[in-house]
Amino acid sequence: MIPTLLGVTIVTFAIINLAPGSPIEQRIQQMKFGGMGHEGAGGNNKSSGVSQEVIEALKKQYGFDKPVHVRYWIWLKNISRLDFGESFTYEEPVLDVITSKFPVSIQFGVISLIMSYLVCVVLGVLKAVKHGTAFDYVSSFLLFVFYSIPGFMLAILLIVYFAGGSFFNWFPMGELYSDNYYDLTLWGKIVDRVHHFILPLICYMIGSFTVLTMLMKNSLLDEIKRDYIRTARAKGVPEKMIYLKHALRNALIPIVTGIGGFLSVFFAGSLLLESIFQLDGIGLLSYKSILQRDYNVIMGLIFIQSVLMLLGNLLSDLAYVAVDPRIDFK
Repeated sequence: MIPTLLGVTIVTFAIINLAPGSPIEQRIQQMKFGGMGHEGAGGNNKSSGVSQEVIEALKKQYGFDKPVHVRYWIWLKNISRLDFGESFTYEEPVLDVITSKFPVSIQFGVISLIMSYLVCVVLGVLKAVKHGTAFDYVSSFLLFVFYSIPGFMLAILLIVYFAGGSFFNWFPMGELYSDNYYDLTLWGKIVDRVHHFILPLICYMIGSFTVLTMLMKNSLLDEIKRDYIRTARAKGVPEKMIYLKHALRNALIPIVTGIGGFLSVFFAGSLLLESIFQLDGIGLLSYKSILQRDYNVIMGLIFIQSVLMLLGNLLSDLAYVAVDPRIDFK
């Protein structure tokens, strides 16, 4: 995990420093458009409109007066103390900027993950039990229709038809709750949240249903063809017991692969969906940081996402043992 994490940070740090349009250039553009830094008729550096002294001061301010490898080493030492530096754009600590965007991404990420697994495991088992029936064919057709619809396109259609676009105004746009949220009762708050979450949550989940459901169904179908299932049937074990007690646990092994991914829900931002639904989350922050060349925020986001991904992979490996005692790390 440690070499992988170092490799990710080295490659990312190198790429963003090679990309054109550094924070220095961004700041110079702001100064030019703001009428600052002009030297007049007798000034130097007329092509940029900013004096060399100002440019050198900016480089020192942002730490760009040192070579790239030295800056990376300084960044790495700061990261060991959980110091991600200060955002060039927001002029606040990077951790404060990132955590301020958590509410949107965490809520949608956690809810969509739980809903996806609850629905897909149950639906996959039902499809396996009723394999080859009308229910199986109709549900498969609907699942692949859902899978073929891009989330952002569905978001636009839902807004046009149901969020005051051109037809109905049944659902609100933007934010996670209404202005009078804190004046509502507990039940009123729950209803208000659900009202705001329905459309974005549908778009977040639309693509994940098909893969998980079909994986669950196919895994269970493969499992019930094995010899120990035939033996259980020959002994007169009820069909329901065969599916739910004997086959299901082993069939869950492929599903467990993605369980460790639950850590990534803390950064489950979607640029397009957050832009369309006017939600200020991690996805939108990542996009703005790249456009504004906010290196510290970019590195902070990628570092935290990489740590969560690697920890998720480790948890998936541990979950294998919990699901199937035949697997032994030794």
